[in-house]
Order: sequence, then C-alpha cells, then structure tokens
Amino acid sequence: MILFIIGVSGTGKTTVGRLLASALDLPFFDADDFHPAANIEKMSKGIPLNDDDRAGWLTSLHAQALQCTDTGGGVFACSALKKAYRTILAKDIEDQTHFFLLKGNYELIMNRLQERKGHYMPPTLLQSQFDILEVTDEVIEVDIQLEASEIVAFIATRVSHR
Repeated sequence: MILFIIGVSGTGKTTVGRLLASALDLPFFDADDFHPAANIEKMSKGIPLNDDDRAGWLTSLHAQALQCTDTGGGVFACSALKKAYRTILAKDIEDQTHFFLLKGNYELIMNRLQERKGHYMPPTLLQSQFDILEVTDEVIEVDIQLEASEIVAFIATRVSHR
C-alpha cells in the first residue's frame, strides 16, 4: 500500500503523513527531501517549478514508491498537484497507490504559510500551486479544517476498506 498525502504547500502534508505512517506502521517519506538543490534554490527565490524541473524529482519518488511495494508500503507527503504527476508516481503500481488531497481555501492556507518558519517555500508561490492543482477521480479529498488526528483516522479507515 502506497499512500500519497498531496496538496499545495501549507496544508499539513508532512504532519498528517508522519502521523499516518506511525498509525499504520509504515515508513514515511517527505517529497521535499527528494528535490535536487537546483529546485530548492529556485523555489527559495520565489520562482515556481515547471514540469521539466519536476521530472527528475518525480522519477526519484516513483523509484522509492516501487521499493516500498517490496517492503509492505509507505506514506509519502508530496504536492503531486497535476494528474500527470500522479500518473508518474503510480506507474506500474496503480492498484497499490492511493492519493489523499488535503484541501483548504486559499486564505486559510496563506495564513498557515505566513506563520510557518524555516521552510524554503515562500508564501508568494501559493497561488502558482493553486493554479496548477488538478482534482481528478483518483484523488480522495480531505478537509484540512479537521484535526490532524481526524484526518489520519479518515484515511486509515478508507484504506482498510479497500
């Protein structure tokens, strides 16, 4: 079972992903750790990534997801904003891969980003993420106004019934 906790920056992907991984006794992977230095530098300067920037990053995440299928699964916190990105991440493991979108309105998420310290992703890039977000059939939406523990319980229940 490969679980991707997806969404724009500031939705709580890492927090929820860590809690979910712990609850399900699966390893946790933060997609931010897979970005090459050039991507981090670009985002730090307030420049949105394009599809070419993301190609190697998505390939690395997919390779890690494939490895996890051999060891029982994993939980990934990853933006995965476009359907094309999710297609790359789930290639050859579609039957084991689930995408949960942490969804909230722009104002709520902007407030979270403005309070967040020490992250390279500046709040000025939030609109660019909303602009490319594609919500499609393979995505299960979860409201970020719920407590993190409630989100984890919802996801755990959904995957246990599959």
